[in-house]
Amino acid sequence: MNFWQKYRVELIGFAALALLPLIVDPKMGGEIRIILIFCILALGLNVVVGYSGLLQLGIAAFFAIGAYVMGILTVPQFPFQIGFWPGIVAGTIGAGVAGVILAAPTLRLRGDYLAIVTLGFGEVVKFAIKNLESITNGSRPLNGLPLPWGSGSETVWSQSFHGFYYLALVILGLVVLLLYNLENSRLGRAWMAIREDELAASCMGISAPKVKLSAFALGSALAGLGGALYATTLDTTGGPDAYTFNRSITVLCFLIIGGMGNIRGALLGTLVLMGYDNILTTRIDQWLQESRPDSTFRFSDIKLIVFGLVLVLMMRFRPEGLLPSRRIQMELHEEKA
Repeated sequence: MNFWQKYRVELIGFAALALLPLIVDPKMGGEIRIILIFCILALGLNVVVGYSGLLQLGIAAFFAIGAYVMGILTVPQFPFQIGFWPGIVAGTIGAGVAGVILAAPTLRLRGDYLAIVTLGFGEVVKFAIKNLESITNGSRPLNGLPLPWGSGSETVWSQSFHGFYYLALVILGLVVLLLYNLENSRLGRAWMAIREDELAASCMGISAPKVKLSAFALGSALAGLGGALYATTLDTTGGPDAYTFNRSITVLCFLIIGGMGNIRGALLGTLVLMGYDNILTTRIDQWLQESRPDSTFRFSDIKLIVFGLVLVLMMRFRPEGLLPSRRIQMELHEEKA
């Protein structure tokens, strides 16, 4: 099987996304740019939850660490000002190190216990950002993050969404390529073996603690990469309230809807849910306002009700998601049989 046959769906999808800025308005293009960044975040969580089977409820904390490391090291408010590319690397590594620090003492925990620890870590990070005012600026966001190619390109980047759009698309493509290679590697197979049966995997010579630690480190690093890119795209870290538990649950819903343990599923779930929340809901509200100016009804008032109903129906009729991993799909159907 050649490269085209193996990855034709991804290649067609990325080609369509590359052509999309030519036909959409700037507002929608900016929304899709943010969706691409959240695809990176969803892929990071997919490594931990989908591949390794570790329930992680604090992915927003690593997203925040990447954003704030990027902000602290690059904004004019602090003396570091290392620039965009070193800041992206620092944010990624910083979040990865934080993932190792969290995972190392908790590797023996499973299921709900691990979920509670990661949930608590997310709250700790949020309140630490709020209270360390001399470092993080407290409740106020850090502003003035640098552009990818210096201040000389300011007019090009500030007047159009295309620059950051294609930057996010290229980085997302590299992340997808990395994960596909890891998925078929010895490490990727070890992740899935731990997910399916940790005891049996340990008996076969797989070191469960090391495999879990690698999954946490890589997933956290990808979340940090997404956070650093997110902050730079918006030119602000957004403040600690932008990285709450709700964001972690939302990203987990991307995987539930799209399909855990599958790269295509993670990408599809992010595109569907964020497209519904950021694009479709806004368009429906505009249409309702234009067609019925006197009406006070807004679709955005009931969007969470619709989302909740869809989630319940998904769990009832297709718990594996829209594009599930073949292994997870087989496991679920064997349990039903």
